[in-house]
Amino acid sequence: MEVGNQTLIKPHVAVLPSVGLGHLIPLFEFAKRLVVHHGIRVSLLVITTNEPSAAKDQFLCSPNFPPDLHIVKLPPVDVDQVPRDDKLILTRLCVITEESLRFLKSVLVALGKPKALVTDLFSTRAFDVCNELSIPAYLFSTTSVAFSAFMLYLPKLDSEVECEFVELPEPIQVPGCTPVRIEDLVDQARNRKIDEYKWFFHHISRLPLASGIFLNSWEDLEPGSINSIEENPFFKQIPAPPVYPIGPLIKQEETLSTADFECLEWLDKQPPDSVIFMSFGSGGTLSVEQQTELAWGLELSQQRFIWVVRKPTDAAGAGTFFNSGSEVNDPKAYLPEGFLNRTQGVGLVVPSWAPQVSILGHPSTGGFLSHCGWNSSLESIAHGVPMIAWPLYAEQRMNAALLVEEIGVAVRLKVEVGQTIFGREEIERVVRMVMEGEEGKVIRSRVKELKESAANALGSNGSSYYMLSSVAQKWKTDLSL
Repeated sequence: MEVGNQTLIKPHVAVLPSVGLGHLIPLFEFAKRLVVHHGIRVSLLVITTNEPSAAKDQFLCSPNFPPDLHIVKLPPVDVDQVPRDDKLILTRLCVITEESLRFLKSVLVALGKPKALVTDLFSTRAFDVCNELSIPAYLFSTTSVAFSAFMLYLPKLDSEVECEFVELPEPIQVPGCTPVRIEDLVDQARNRKIDEYKWFFHHISRLPLASGIFLNSWEDLEPGSINSIEENPFFKQIPAPPVYPIGPLIKQEETLSTADFECLEWLDKQPPDSVIFMSFGSGGTLSVEQQTELAWGLELSQQRFIWVVRKPTDAAGAGTFFNSGSEVNDPKAYLPEGFLNRTQGVGLVVPSWAPQVSILGHPSTGGFLSHCGWNSSLESIAHGVPMIAWPLYAEQRMNAALLVEEIGVAVRLKVEVGQTIFGREEIERVVRMVMEGEEGKVIRSRVKELKESAANALGSNGSSYYMLSSVAQKWKTDLSL
């Protein structure tokens, strides 16, 4: 575009997700929104490894990328050289990310030193590189605002509490926010002696170094937490970086396979709001015993369903975090004998992966049994679908508490005294409650309100659009790139 004799060059911004689809998807949507709505050129820097991830590969092969969004793959990390412990997902993620970011400086220089870099929590090494190159570095929080507030408060908590946090007699009071029950505490903060906590603490202690924090939420969803970070004296004293609620940024489109189309065709034949969708995210897995109880509870509920199933494992709740979509999976080998025959026509079992956004947006979908990852939670709310909260790992228990008790769009299962898993009777009860009961009607009404609110926030007159536009305008003020 030319004005007089001058050619205006669009500002160039780099966006850097850490490892995992849960980080890649929202930062990709953020990048796409910068390009499409705010006139920014974006280089999406992708961490790669020699470990296959069919779901990630499919996601990055979309033919619908806007012209000014470019994928730049960082040199691959040999994960065979990274110690593996399925119980220590975060440690492995951070080591892989650190190894990959050894190449970041040369990549940014080769790109002509972008106007800014936006990364997520586990890539804060990028702050140091950006400081060397005089590039402003922003953080994109892939979690709730409530959890972001908890992270900003954690260094103070760490300095004042001598015992393990799980030994505290009372909930943790984050200034201005809803208290965090000890049983809901994020996994990485339950033992301060291990590497998981040390990595987590290392990154969250660097949050004040960011030029700003983008929050994947919006004012109507978490007004109390947003107000606390902006106005509470504690956060002003840190000082917390400026925060920009710009959500919900969720996956907008999917590349559909033949199996995906068959799944959606099955949904087309079901009555409105009659199907419960069940999925535990890109990395979630259940134990053998728990998966069996879920199958029986679902069958007893007599509800229509789509269930994304994975091979059970007793090793961890995130068994497919690093290779989502690549695992070998035959549901007949581990579901209860006769389950597939008895539920034929009532339900649909999908191995490993399903088009979640398309399913949640379908009028026949009436409920979502979810692990409460923040991306999935936002997708459910943005499509007006009430949830059953079934958290597995990381901060998902804190998300579940937020969704049930503060936002009011979910119900939570209960474990019987002396048990460690959800029984089939409890699963049957909660599924029926959401799909048929009065409590289900209440949360359905609430989530429909928030669906409309989410759309308004992202609209050209909405609060989230305005927040992102204000930062994009800063990046446009200096066009000598």
